Amino acid sequence: MTTASSVAESVGESVFDCVGNTPVVALRRLFPERGAEVVAKLELLNPSGSMKDRSARYIVESGLRDGSIRPGARLIESSSGNFGIALAVAARVHGLRFTCVVDPKTTTANLALLHRLGAEVELVSEVDDAGGYLQSRLRRVRELLARTPGAVWVNQYANDRNWQAFYHGTGAELTEQLVRPPDYLFAAVSTTGSILGCSRRLRERFPALRVVAVDAVGSVIFGGAPGSREIPGIGSSRVPELCSPQEIDQVVHVDDVDAAHGCRELLATEGIFAGGSTGSVVAAIRRTLPSLPRPCRVVAIFPDRGDRYLDLVYDDEWLAAAESRRDNA
Repeated sequence: MTTASSVAESVGESVFDCVGNTPVVALRRLFPERGAEVVAKLELLNPSGSMKDRSARYIVESGLRDGSIRPGARLIESSSGNFGIALAVAARVHGLRFTCVVDPKTTTANLALLHRLGAEVELVSEVDDAGGYLQSRLRRVRELLARTPGAVWVNQYANDRNWQAFYHGTGAELTEQLVRPPDYLFAAVSTTGSILGCSRRLRERFPALRVVAVDAVGSVIFGGAPGSREIPGIGSSRVPELCSPQEIDQVVHVDDVDAAHGCRELLATEGIFAGGSTGSVVAAIRRTLPSLPRPCRVVAIFPDRGDRYLDLVYDDEWLAAAESRRDNA
């Protein structure tokens, strides 16, 4: 005779039920400095490889609940890769259609994933006035919306549900995972949704926290001069509507070369295989840590996994070419 178990099975209804609850790890091998502790939130361990799973899930499922996204609707979004992949997963799970507008900097791995996930891919190739492709991608989004009745523009650069996803997700988890208060938060920026959501939640518990935004050289988010950038997923050629500079204490700009070296150093010391945005965060901490008061505790957000960057930051020929361009600039 068998009896029913009193322990409920832990079985998710979809892969999106596996989003979140990412671990925090100490980086003592990478940053062994006395009096300074650096810990990292491994958002790269989300199911599709980046923290963008959180915003895609939160935006889509909230929209389905309140009716702003109708069943079977077509989603349209401009994305350099990670958010597009996360939205493609959301569309697959929830029976939606999805069109992703990309540009030539989108990696071959990301393009292959988008196609395999059933997304329609629109490629723009015209460089915008800021030297990037974002404005060109947004023009294509508006064209698609005009000719697609009932389509929904996710618009991660202006959608409050973007930062709310990280306020209720990554930020909330960190307030539970960290008992001793962090002195600094280092996070990469693009839409600024993740850094704002995390910092707003963390400051409720740790009000003395200082927030350091890691931006790309060539990004204009915080008033920098526009320029060419090769690594996708960090920086922007326009100021996001979500951006709130008064909530940021310091901005550190990192170029492609230093981001690549950050990725490689992280892998060599800690065995963490991360993407370009994560490498930028590592490089920013490396540059800033000597000037921080002791003792100090730094929490870093590691947003993306490395497998989609094999032909960029982990490719020796690409790195050599990037170093040559920087040396000759």
